[in-house]
Amino acid sequence: MPEPAQALGDEDPTAALAGLWGFERTFGPEVRGELTVTQQGSLWRARIAGFEAPVRLDHDKLTFTLPGERGEFRGRLSKDAKRIVGHWIQPPTTTGGTRYATPLELKAVRANVWRAQVAPLDDRVELYLSVSRQEDGTYSSFLRDPERNVGAFLRLGKIQLQGDAIHLASRRGEIVGEYDKLSGTLSLALPSFPTALDFTRRGGDQATGFYPRTPAVETYVYRQPRADADGWATASLRGVGLNPRPLAALVERILQTKTDAVTTPYIQGLLVARHGRLALEEYFYGFDKNKLHDTRSAGKSLTTTLVGIAMDRGARFDAATPVLSLFPNYKTFANDDARKRRVTVRHLLSMSSGFACDDDDDNSPGNEDNMQSQTAQPDWYKYALDLPMAHEPGERALYCSAGVNLLGGVITRATGKWLPDFLYENFARPLDIRTYHMNLTPTGDGYGAGGIYLRPRDFLKLGQLFLDGGRWRGRQVVSRKWVEQATAPHASIHNANDYGYGWWLDEYQVGGKKYRAFHAAGNGGQLVVVIPELDMVVAFTAGNYGDFRTWSKFGGELVPQFIIPAAARQSTKP
Repeated sequence: MPEPAQALGDEDPTAALAGLWGFERTFGPEVRGELTVTQQGSLWRARIAGFEAPVRLDHDKLTFTLPGERGEFRGRLSKDAKRIVGHWIQPPTTTGGTRYATPLELKAVRANVWRAQVAPLDDRVELYLSVSRQEDGTYSSFLRDPERNVGAFLRLGKIQLQGDAIHLASRRGEIVGEYDKLSGTLSLALPSFPTALDFTRRGGDQATGFYPRTPAVETYVYRQPRADADGWATASLRGVGLNPRPLAALVERILQTKTDAVTTPYIQGLLVARHGRLALEEYFYGFDKNKLHDTRSAGKSLTTTLVGIAMDRGARFDAATPVLSLFPNYKTFANDDARKRRVTVRHLLSMSSGFACDDDDDNSPGNEDNMQSQTAQPDWYKYALDLPMAHEPGERALYCSAGVNLLGGVITRATGKWLPDFLYENFARPLDIRTYHMNLTPTGDGYGAGGIYLRPRDFLKLGQLFLDGGRWRGRQVVSRKWVEQATAPHASIHNANDYGYGWWLDEYQVGGKKYRAFHAAGNGGQLVVVIPELDMVVAFTAGNYGDFRTWSKFGGELVPQFIIPAAARQSTKP
């Protein structure tokens, strides 16, 4: 733990800052709680959190927007009038400017009255500033953030206290602040935050997002996961043929993590299922099974799954369909090119569209950050289709979020369903997923390239679905044919034949034996790893955003070192 106080004889006033500091704030949204919809003749009204709004009814479709755009709802009245099923859309977050759609089912409590509880995504910031003395006598700092890993982007360094003024070096230049000795407050003006943030000192029991467990756990004791009303059967590790020792060693390693740098592994959830039963479920850094986690680009694997479901349901397109033919509402395109008319759905699925779109190149026109930061074209489907062509379709694969998001538009155009509605009806509800928060684009479309918030247990279901050939609890959600196609090699992005349709393809070598695997991956360490030969699915959730060097080791090193040995035949002896 960082030094809490000034060392004897140390005349550097910066010593007063040594230790751990924390800041927490929830910016909203203010509207939450009980939502009531009423009908009196042809007049429909909605009421929530002291606000009222008229409800528009168009056949069975109900929509309303609260005053001041504090929230809105899109849903449909069931044929028997007992339910209104749809999505609550919260206003843009203060921290990221993103709107989210959350599934909501209002139930009739009496004639012409329906109610439900609205639980939007909390717009919350939790930061920890660690200040410690270095060997040369100066003081250095780093910032930890469980939700966004702001510290990885700022890369704080030397910190100095001169009078009441704080001077803090960072990758983005000097950060200034003030130290109020009387109140014990450290105030910093960090980039991307609208106001200065007031940090206060934290003890070991006041920093749940900084330490793996609070209070600290001396010895790990395994407990079988509890059954929940979410479709998962549970079992003990030995009950599914897993050796507890390697897995206990992995959990111990996480619990003993020394948080002394911004690059420290930040694993927040670890789940393992085998033979269709959840056998290991551990959470760290203040997370638990009910806290939804940002899955980042692992959501790409979900979007390509929705493409397969749409095809299975008879939507009028297939992998060979030219993409432009599915967007007839766009009459013209920038950077017209004959190659653009040859881009098919298959090319989007395998990230080989040929668009000038490379998320690994900051200067690429289609880079995800460039698309999301520009304001000239709020329609991100049109933005992608307007990109210049860099290659012949199918010639080269580049990691392109804009292209995967375009698949969401393909689904919407081909099915007539808003993407969050299609997700709920064809994936979430069949898989017993009760809630999620799906991020929306500026035009209100569901963003298909990642960022959906899921409960970790629901995140794990995506892998179990594919392990079981597209089935969940006996129900065929997506065809086995699609599962086989999606997990077959179609492109080479970072390594030869390493990418299918939204899934990364792996091969682990453990104990002289090779194990084929595939996984969904999201920035920060959001992973669902499927190992068919061992009938096993593994999920990690983590907070190492922007730090690929660290989080890539979760699947690349921890899985073969600890998880596969727990299931491999030679490791099952006690």
